[in-house]
Amino acid sequence: MHEPTTFDQTMGKTVEHESANNPCRGMRVLDGGLATELEFLGADLSGPLWSAHVLERQPDLVSAVHRAYLDAGAECIATASYQVSRRGYSELGLSPEHADAALLHAVELAVQAREGFPGRRALVAASLGPLGAALHNGGEYHGNYDCSFDDLVRFHRERIAVLAASTGRNDGADLLAFETVPSLNEAQAILKALAEWPALRAWISFTCRDGEHVAHGEPLRDCAAAVAASSQVVAIGVNCVAPRWIPSLIRQLQSGCSLPILVYPNSGESWNAAARRWTGTTDPSEFGALAAEWYGAGAQIVGGCCRTRPEHVRRIAAAARALTL
Repeated sequence: MHEPTTFDQTMGKTVEHESANNPCRGMRVLDGGLATELEFLGADLSGPLWSAHVLERQPDLVSAVHRAYLDAGAECIATASYQVSRRGYSELGLSPEHADAALLHAVELAVQAREGFPGRRALVAASLGPLGAALHNGGEYHGNYDCSFDDLVRFHRERIAVLAASTGRNDGADLLAFETVPSLNEAQAILKALAEWPALRAWISFTCRDGEHVAHGEPLRDCAAAVAASSQVVAIGVNCVAPRWIPSLIRQLQSGCSLPILVYPNSGESWNAAARRWTGTTDPSEFGALAAEWYGAGAQIVGGCCRTRPEHVRRIAAAARALTL
C-alpha cells in the first residue's frame, strides 16, 4: 500500500512515499527536551556547544536522559548531536575528526540506551540542528544567514556524510532528524545534500514565528509542500514553538502535504533572552491533554521540545494509548 502521492509542481513529477518503508509508520510518541533535561539534572550548558558539551564531558548523563524518556513511553529518542558540527567545533579549536566522532558517539549512546528496553519498538533519530545553531547567535530563530546556498548545502552535507554509513544498521540511527529549520531555503539545502545518499530517510521539522509562518517568514504550508516532494522525507513537522500555535500549524501542514505530521512544542514556558532564564509554568497533565487534542487534529506523532520532561512524555504516551481504546 502506498501513502497518497504528492505532486512537485517545480519539478513536474509525482513522488510516492512508501508507507511500508517509512520508519515512522505506527509511531506515536517522541521524547522530550534533551538539553533542558540535562540542565535540570545539573549539567552546565553555558558553553556554545550546549548539550554537546555534556556529550563530551558527561556521556553517562546523556544516557540517563535517553533511558528516562524510554521509560516514560517514548517510541523515538533523538541523539545529543543537535549542536555538533565541524563548524561549531572548529571555533573551539577542535578538529573535524573530533566533531565527526562526536556525531557517531551520540548515536552510539542512544542505541545503547535502547538496548536496555528489549522487546520495545524504539527508533533512534540522529538529531541535526540548522546552521543557526552552530552560529551561537539565535540564527535558528530567524534564518537570516550571511552565507550562500552552497555554503548551507556544504554544512549539512558534512554531517550527513558521517552518519550515512551507520544509519539503518542495528548499531546506527534509524533516520535523520533535521530540527528547528527556520526557512524554506535551508530546507531545500538539506534536501540537496540528502539526495546524495538516496537510501537515507529523514524528517524535517520547522520552527515558526506564529501559527502560519516559519521563522524566516515563508508560509508553513508552502514549506511542507516543497519538502514533501522528496521521497526521502518520511515525516514533516514543527518543533520549538509555543503549544498554543500547534492546532493552526497542524492545519497548515495538512494543507501542504499528506505525509505523517509530527509536533513537539516547548513546555509552554517562555525564554527571557535579556534575563537569560525561563519564565512561566508548565503542567505535564495539561500538556498531555493538549497532546490528545493534537492527535485529534491530525498529528500522528507528538513529543516535546525545550523544558518538557519525562513526565510530559508519560502524559503524551497515555494520550496515545487512549487513541486505541
